[in-house]
Amino acid sequence: MTALPEDLRYTEEHEWVRKLGPTRVRVGITDYAQSQLGDVVFVQLPGVDSDAAAGESIAEVESTKSVSDIYAPLAAKVVAVNELLDSEPETLNSDPYGDGWLFELEVADAAALDAELEKLLDAAGYQGVIGG
Repeated sequence: MTALPEDLRYTEEHEWVRKLGPTRVRVGITDYAQSQLGDVVFVQLPGVDSDAAAGESIAEVESTKSVSDIYAPLAAKVVAVNELLDSEPETLNSDPYGDGWLFELEVADAAALDAELEKLLDAAGYQGVIGG
């Protein structure tokens, strides 16, 4: 398993969140999550311009083992999805922190985004969740 990137925030549901700008984040699943899922065969992403509610299921990842919900880490609008995953869902397995990202969210207020990110786990906190 690869080391956890220190610049990301994490959820207990095994998503990572990368801040892209003052009001925008990119979301994906962790290396631990993709290793637990096994070979990813299909990804259902949210619609662009849809609203995400914090903690609600927003996407699904289907693997040879199971179907897993992906939860929105914060309340925001979906502003981009990774269309590469339509044709190459296995990218989630091979590059979970890079090309295997899922979607991008945007909030109206930079201070609110910072406050939400502070509620998420840092790399050490997430390591504790997965028993590292």
